[in-house]
Amino acid sequence: MSKAAKVLPGEGTGKRGPDGYLGYLLRQAANGYRHRVETSLRETGLTQPQFAALTMLDAYPEHSSADLARIALLTPQTMSTILQNLENAALIRRHPHQEHGRKRRIELTDAGRQVLVRAKRLVYALEIELAEGFSEEEQLTVRRWLVAAGRRSFEEGANKP
Repeated sequence: MSKAAKVLPGEGTGKRGPDGYLGYLLRQAANGYRHRVETSLRETGLTQPQFAALTMLDAYPEHSSADLARIALLTPQTMSTILQNLENAALIRRHPHQEHGRKRRIELTDAGRQVLVRAKRLVYALEIELAEGFSEEEQLTVRRWLVAAGRRSFEEGANKP
């Protein structure tokens, strides 16, 4: 005798809503947000990881590819591929570092800055939408929780073999 299949809950209901597990809800929100960012960025020709790389490079110039990977939450191999694609698209330039033999300076080109300005405008509009309906205090609470959850996750991961 087979049991009738339960109907899957829609977003925002059942375990996909307020009764859900925090980790699942965080992943659901992150996946939904990433999809919206990718869709918004299409008109710029950038992917979300490329946007992250350009944003971090703009904010933290003179850092290595490995440093950029760490702060963009990407692997060094992924960042290397992204930077190669951005260089091929003439959005960044790499030069030998004057003091460190193997290290290379990475900088945005004028075209890279222009596309980053357009991309930031699109993504920051999504940020505003994401915060709609929440007070400044509620937004700060969410930000603090996300920072704390991220810090705990990284600390626990760093302590494991």
